[in-house]
Amino acid sequence: MSIGGGMQGSDKRRRFLKTGALAFASALAVPRVRAFDTADPASVAASAAREKPVCRMQPFALNQVRLLDSDFSRAAAINLEYLHSLPVDRLAHSFRVQAGQPSSARPFGGWEKPDCELRGHFTGGHYLSAAALAWAAQGDATMKARGDELVAILASCQRPNGYLSAFPESFFDRLSAGEKVWAPFYTLHKIQAGMLDMYRLAGNKQALAVATGIGNWTVRWLNGFSDADMAHILKTEYGGMNESMVDLYAITGNSRYLDAAHRFDQASLFEPLASHRDELKGLHSNTQIPKIIGAARRYELTGEPRYRRIAEFFWETVTQNRTYATGGSSNDEFWNTGPGDLRGQLGLYAAECCVAYNLLKLTRHVYAWNGDPRAFDYYERNLYNARLGTQDAQGMKLYYYSLRPGGAKFYNSPTDSFWCCTGSGAEEFARFNDAIYFRDDDALHVNLFIASELDWPEMGLTLRQETDFPREAATRLRFTLTQPREIALNLRIPSWIAPGARVEVNGEALDTFASPGSYLTIKRTWQSGDRVSLTLPMTLRSVPLPGDDHLQAITYGPIVLAARLGAKGLTHDQQYGRYDAGPSPEPKPQPAPQIAPDEADPLAWLAPGDKPLTYRATTRHGVVDVAPLNTIQGERYAVYWQTEGSATDAG
Repeated sequence: MSIGGGMQGSDKRRRFLKTGALAFASALAVPRVRAFDTADPASVAASAAREKPVCRMQPFALNQVRLLDSDFSRAAAINLEYLHSLPVDRLAHSFRVQAGQPSSARPFGGWEKPDCELRGHFTGGHYLSAAALAWAAQGDATMKARGDELVAILASCQRPNGYLSAFPESFFDRLSAGEKVWAPFYTLHKIQAGMLDMYRLAGNKQALAVATGIGNWTVRWLNGFSDADMAHILKTEYGGMNESMVDLYAITGNSRYLDAAHRFDQASLFEPLASHRDELKGLHSNTQIPKIIGAARRYELTGEPRYRRIAEFFWETVTQNRTYATGGSSNDEFWNTGPGDLRGQLGLYAAECCVAYNLLKLTRHVYAWNGDPRAFDYYERNLYNARLGTQDAQGMKLYYYSLRPGGAKFYNSPTDSFWCCTGSGAEEFARFNDAIYFRDDDALHVNLFIASELDWPEMGLTLRQETDFPREAATRLRFTLTQPREIALNLRIPSWIAPGARVEVNGEALDTFASPGSYLTIKRTWQSGDRVSLTLPMTLRSVPLPGDDHLQAITYGPIVLAARLGAKGLTHDQQYGRYDAGPSPEPKPQPAPQIAPDEADPLAWLAPGDKPLTYRATTRHGVVDVAPLNTIQGERYAVYWQTEGSATDAG
């Protein structure tokens, strides 16, 4: 989220698969059923009928996959506890005030402060999406009830013309007049998306009525603006309005919403991408990704190939050329350099968390079209290194994932921050179970090694995955079937896998395997009680910073390891923030730890530690402890290491 005109805060911090698509194209593709639909069956059927047959891979509904004990289930529980702590009357306060209704609730601070121009983005948007996801994924009745209560309150605040926000309609007059205003359509998108999620995931029909009212207001507001007018209006961040309006069309079948979504197509962004040109340098990173997700959804509902080209090329160039070893992207929230060049981009405000969140969303779309397992090499890298470690033990979230050597994680406060990444984090941590498994007709694809249980009633199958990955370099699958069933089981063989991998069925090793970055397919008639075990050997690898081979990150399998630099002098105010979102005072820059790799054994400077996934690094200045980046909290760290004799500006 960018900080633009009218924002009362610091401006300082705000400023592949083309071949796979051909290889996996299938005449057997079926209309995509949205993964989480729990609305009325007639509406679900009508929405599914509007989906074009472009998705080869189908996700499972959230309530079909249950997380078992793991880092992910524990993180989800912590997130849920934080969401439970936010009272509905405080969430609704600014909406009630704007609607002229009485409210005695104490207002939130930060980006939900009553005079903040972005107010309502979390309280009426992200929170509703998170509530719906928590209900669908975890069956949390408290979140369902609070979501329903908040929907009812916001419905009472909606104007007869359909307008609903915690700020006045005049903000849009300022937008159309070219006056300074902080992203009103961005917030409207969050509110409409939250309502649509409450309908699709939690079956709340009132939420659909509210979302439809917002859609009608948007259609009317857009009338009368020329394409030239819109080109100017779209220079102000507008979130994913094209996505939510397309989704509203998918549910209602009203083509006015599809036409309105098209008005949010930004030619200056889409045209170069459609021609496979990366002209992203100088653009605010997270402003762009929701627009591309909207293009992806339009492709799924219209079959227009141009939108697929846009989404796939964007995904390819960003994930391959503009990401750090962690899978995150951006520095000071922008793409400041050309593709393949991140020299000087290891900043204190690197890798905005919303960027990683939205790249995961986009990856799910791209993968669904072609089923290329390499998409999940990126997904896994992002999930473990750019998402899992962004929450503390109380559910506070990061805004940036600092990559400056000596930086520390900096979290929101419970009620006085509400950054964009607070909201996207609340959603992400409620949906960790939505990409572990996919299906292709009667074939099952296991894409992530996360302890979980899949219920597939159409096949009479319950599949239980037991693992402590990545601490354990293996995973085990157990079949429970109502009757014997022929199923093609596809196990993702990651690109990072080391020699020595093998698979066993009922204790017997198979004499075949698959290449890294592909699927190992086992097609047979499965019996209840059958077991599959897959070993996942990992090894250390160095990953140079794009554009600067003298700076290297270290991975073990998909896990990024970081130097632990201690907590000396690190204050609370350098780890937790309020409205201005910056550490106070900012930590002083430190040089990247210097290493002297041996040509014969480039990673000999790393020795195993006394716990899984830990190491001891011999550097020019002594021995340093090394641990997975996603486990480090309350101390400084460094992700990139500098080879001895080089002098590099980290950024």
